Amino acid sequence: MRTPLAAAPASANAGAFGIAGTPLHAWQASQALAAVPPISLAELIPSQSRVIVVAPHPDDENLGCGGLLAGVAERNHKLTVVAVTDGEGSHPQSPLWSADRLRATRRQESRNAMARLGFADAQVDWQHLALPDGQVAAHLDRLRRYLDALLRPGDRVLSTWRRDGHCDHEAVGAATAECARRAQAQLIEVPVWAWHWAAPEDSRLPWSRARKLPLSEAQLARKTCAAQAHRSQLQPDPSTGAPPVLAAATLARLLQPFELVFL
Repeated sequence: MRTPLAAAPASANAGAFGIAGTPLHAWQASQALAAVPPISLAELIPSQSRVIVVAPHPDDENLGCGGLLAGVAERNHKLTVVAVTDGEGSHPQSPLWSADRLRATRRQESRNAMARLGFADAQVDWQHLALPDGQVAAHLDRLRRYLDALLRPGDRVLSTWRRDGHCDHEAVGAATAECARRAQAQLIEVPVWAWHWAAPEDSRLPWSRARKLPLSEAQLARKTCAAQAHRSQLQPDPSTGAPPVLAAATLARLLQPFELVFL
């Protein structure tokens, strides 16, 4: 997850709710969100299906669907994580956080987060593509070739929503949707930045395809704990004066007692 760059909706960085984005209490009062029908983990992820997460940046797999993955871990289900970038662009021009340091740190943070969700090392197959952070759209042929070779009929494939409001999220989401369709795999899209820019009754969200996965207290607790593993994104950068990439308000929107998915 990074601050939106390009291809974002007009409201991605400003609008009625200001630079901090749509506040949690506004989402909690949303009639459209309240009307979204629930779905169970068993309906989303049948026990015999392969589960593949295609994450634009380290932390997107956790922040977008960490509660769902905690439920998958409870079933001792194996998981493949396709890490499209290493998130090395999260601290531009920082003397403290070089691109090389971020690549190594953020890979380890994602592994730590996955352990906090309940996965043993042997349960997770990590596939690092190392495409350039912020420039995934320029390398889509490589991503498509990789996914075409990986995906099979019946797979459950989770990725960021193809209109999420960040250039990498949208590029990854669109490519994953295309490849899942060719492979006859079931695509499950998750919003991440849309919680920031969208309004509570926003017609740009695909409400007709939306479902809510209720999280147990244990699943939400594991997701919350896992979010704290992304320490590089949670701390201000004293070398540039930049605030944390993941502000408290951002985390609050992403750590609700349910997860929203688009089918």
